[in-house]
Amino acid sequence: MEYQVPQFIEVEGKVVGPLTLEQFIYIAGAAGFCIVFFSYLPIIFAILLSGAAVGAAAALAFYKINNKPLINVLQAGFNYYTNSKLFLWKHEEPKVENKNAAPIQTVMSPAKSTPRLTRGKLSELAWSLDVKSQNPEPQK
Repeated sequence: MEYQVPQFIEVEGKVVGPLTLEQFIYIAGAAGFCIVFFSYLPIIFAILLSGAAVGAAAALAFYKINNKPLINVLQAGFNYYTNSKLFLWKHEEPKVENKNAAPIQTVMSPAKSTPRLTRGKLSELAWSLDVKSQNPEPQK
Protein backbone atom coordinates (compact mmCIF):
# COMPACT_ATOMS: atom_id res chain seq x y z
CA MET A 1 0.00 0.00 0.00
CA GLU A 2 1.21 3.47 -0.82
CA TYR A 3 0.49 6.41 1.42
CA GLN A 4 0.80 10.04 0.48
CA VAL A 5 3.09 11.92 2.84
CA PRO A 6 2.32 15.63 3.29
CA GLN A 7 5.16 17.75 1.97
CA PHE A 8 4.72 21.35 3.06
CA ILE A 9 3.27 21.09 6.55
CA GLU A 10 4.79 24.37 7.77
CA VAL A 11 2.91 26.47 5.19
CA GLU A 12 -0.41 27.73 6.52
CA GLY A 13 -3.40 27.60 4.23
CA LYS A 14 -4.78 30.83 2.81
CA VAL A 15 -8.36 31.23 4.01
CA VAL A 16 -9.44 34.73 2.98
CA GLY A 17 -7.70 35.85 -0.21
CA PRO A 18 -3.95 36.07 0.41
CA LEU A 19 -4.39 36.02 4.21
CA THR A 20 -4.22 33.13 6.61
CA LEU A 21 -6.93 32.77 9.25
CA GLU A 22 -4.73 34.31 11.95
CA GLN A 23 -3.83 37.31 9.77
CA PHE A 24 -7.48 37.83 8.84
CA ILE A 25 -8.51 37.82 12.50
CA TYR A 26 -5.90 40.48 13.36
CA ILE A 27 -6.98 42.72 10.45
CA ALA A 28 -10.70 42.21 11.13
CA GLY A 29 -10.18 43.02 14.82
CA ALA A 30 -8.38 46.24 13.93
CA ALA A 31 -11.19 47.17 11.54
CA GLY A 32 -13.71 46.54 14.32
CA PHE A 33 -11.78 48.75 16.72
CA CYS A 34 -11.60 51.48 14.07
CA ILE A 35 -15.38 51.39 13.59
CA VAL A 36 -15.91 51.66 17.37
CA PHE A 37 -13.39 54.50 17.67
CA PHE A 38 -14.98 56.54 14.87
CA SER A 39 -18.49 55.89 16.21
CA TYR A 40 -17.92 56.98 19.81
CA LEU A 41 -14.88 59.29 19.92
CA PRO A 42 -14.06 62.72 18.49
CA ILE A 43 -12.35 62.55 15.11
CA ILE A 44 -8.85 63.47 16.40
CA PHE A 45 -8.81 60.74 19.03
CA ALA A 46 -10.39 58.27 16.62
CA ILE A 47 -7.66 58.86 14.02
CA LEU A 48 -4.87 58.48 16.58
CA LEU A 49 -6.28 55.33 18.17
CA SER A 50 -7.20 53.84 14.77
CA GLY A 51 -3.66 54.42 13.52
CA ALA A 52 -2.27 52.62 16.57
CA ALA A 53 -4.74 49.75 16.16
CA VAL A 54 -3.99 49.35 12.45
CA GLY A 55 -0.24 49.48 13.08
CA ALA A 56 -0.44 46.89 15.83
CA ALA A 57 -2.64 44.61 13.72
CA ALA A 58 -0.34 44.93 10.70
CA ALA A 59 2.68 44.12 12.85
CA LEU A 60 0.97 41.11 14.44
CA ALA A 61 -0.23 39.86 11.06
CA PHE A 62 2.84 40.38 8.87
CA TYR A 63 6.00 41.22 10.87
CA LYS A 64 8.38 38.37 11.70
CA ILE A 65 11.50 38.30 13.86
CA ASN A 66 13.92 35.47 13.03
CA ASN A 67 11.17 33.81 10.96
CA LYS A 68 8.85 33.73 13.97
CA PRO A 69 5.59 35.68 14.13
CA LEU A 70 5.58 38.75 16.34
CA ILE A 71 2.91 37.23 18.60
CA ASN A 72 5.29 34.38 19.52
CA VAL A 73 8.07 36.86 20.36
CA LEU A 74 5.69 38.92 22.51
CA GLN A 75 4.47 35.80 24.28
CA ALA A 76 8.03 34.67 25.01
CA GLY A 77 8.92 38.13 26.35
CA PHE A 78 5.83 38.22 28.55
CA ASN A 79 6.61 34.75 29.93
CA TYR A 80 10.21 35.78 30.59
CA TYR A 81 9.22 38.83 32.63
CA THR A 82 6.41 37.17 34.57
CA ASN A 83 7.94 33.78 35.41
CA SER A 84 10.39 33.30 38.23
CA LYS A 85 14.02 32.93 37.33
CA LEU A 86 16.57 30.53 38.72
CA PHE A 87 20.15 31.79 38.61
CA LEU A 88 22.35 28.78 39.20
CA TRP A 89 25.61 30.68 38.89
CA LYS A 90 24.76 32.66 42.02
CA HIS A 91 23.92 29.54 44.01
CA GLU A 92 25.35 29.44 47.53
CA GLU A 93 25.30 26.47 49.84
CA PRO A 94 23.36 27.04 53.04
CA LYS A 95 25.62 27.75 55.97
CA VAL A 96 25.25 25.35 58.88
CA GLU A 97 26.52 26.82 62.08
CA ASN A 98 27.81 24.31 64.57
CA LYS A 99 29.66 25.86 67.49
CA ASN A 100 31.42 22.63 68.48
CA ALA A 101 32.80 21.78 65.05
CA ALA A 102 36.26 22.82 63.99
CA PRO A 103 36.47 25.23 61.05
CA ILE A 104 36.87 23.53 57.68
CA GLN A 105 39.95 24.52 55.78
CA THR A 106 40.06 24.29 52.03
CA VAL A 107 43.11 22.74 50.47
CA MET A 108 44.31 24.35 47.29
CA SER A 109 45.54 21.89 44.69
CA PRO A 110 48.71 22.86 42.91
CA ALA A 111 48.13 24.37 39.51
CA LYS A 112 48.90 21.95 36.73
CA SER A 113 51.37 23.49 34.37
CA THR A 114 51.35 22.82 30.69
CA PRO A 115 54.53 21.32 29.26
CA ARG A 116 56.84 23.87 27.74
CA LEU A 117 57.44 23.59 24.03
CA THR A 118 60.93 24.71 23.13
CA ARG A 119 62.30 25.41 19.67
CA GLY A 120 64.28 22.17 19.69
CA LYS A 121 61.27 20.05 20.61
CA LEU A 122 59.16 21.84 18.03
CA SER A 123 61.65 21.29 15.20
CA GLU A 124 62.03 17.63 16.24
CA LEU A 125 58.27 17.18 16.16
CA ALA A 126 57.99 18.88 12.76
CA TRP A 127 60.81 16.69 11.38
CA SER A 128 59.18 13.49 12.64
CA LEU A 129 55.86 14.50 11.07
CA ASP A 130 57.57 15.29 7.75
CA VAL A 131 59.40 11.95 7.74
CA LYS A 132 56.19 10.00 8.49
CA SER A 133 54.19 11.83 5.81
CA GLN A 134 56.90 11.27 3.15
CA ASN A 135 57.34 7.58 3.95
CA PRO A 136 53.89 6.18 4.58
CA GLU A 137 53.77 2.83 6.26
CA PRO A 138 52.72 -0.08 4.06
CA GLN A 139 49.17 -1.18 4.65
CA LYS A 140 48.45 -4.75 5.56
